Amino acid sequence: SSLSSSSSSSSSRGALFQKQQLTTRWWRCSGDAGGRGQGFGGLDGSRRWVRPGQSLRARERLLVNAQPAQKSADKLDQTNDWVQKVLEIPGKARGCHVITSEIVAQLPELAKFRVGTANFFVMHTSCSLTINENASPDVPLDLNDALDQLVPESSSYRHIDEGLDDMPAHVKSSMMGCSLTIPINSGRLLLGIWQGIYLNEHRNYGGPRKVCVTINGLRQE
Repeated sequence: SSLSSSSSSSSSRGALFQKQQLTTRWWRCSGDAGGRGQGFGGLDGSRRWVRPGQSLRARERLLVNAQPAQKSADKLDQTNDWVQKVLEIPGKARGCHVITSEIVAQLPELAKFRVGTANFFVMHTSCSLTINENASPDVPLDLNDALDQLVPESSSYRHIDEGLDDMPAHVKSSMMGCSLTIPINSGRLLLGIWQGIYLNEHRNYGGPRKVCVTINGLRQE
């Protein structure tokens, strides 16, 4: 494209610009403008000056340089998103329970994410979350026995007004932790083949438990 002509004033030493909305914003300088001549600017606000007598090819090269860089197709296709919801896990007996399938059944949103992370936060102080073996039914039993041996019930605790099992439950909760972060890949939790999500119920009658799930990642386009 050639620059449109504009009138110039010999007495004016300032630069007067006119916009023409083409594929870029073109600017024409009338007057001496310090000897800089004509120019145009890119959509990103940058300006390029064309010296008097400069060839059209040189002007075209400057025009290409003035264009803003285009985003790659990969970046255009990637959509970062967040999901947060609270799941309810039905009440369970005291012990350690593999709840992976219960979690996934309540999270259809997982399928929408190509890659990301999921944080699971149990909203109670007398139960906990952990990851352990999902194959042998003996592992949850042995894990619960070990916790009972480490933190036995006792009347020596000050906090006994909610039952002898309550204060040990608080201690076990702090030991095991209340949150997990698991990677997401291709719409699934990226757990090892023998790994499962455990809800550790430390009370005799804990009742339903709430787990807040926060997902962040790139959606599958």
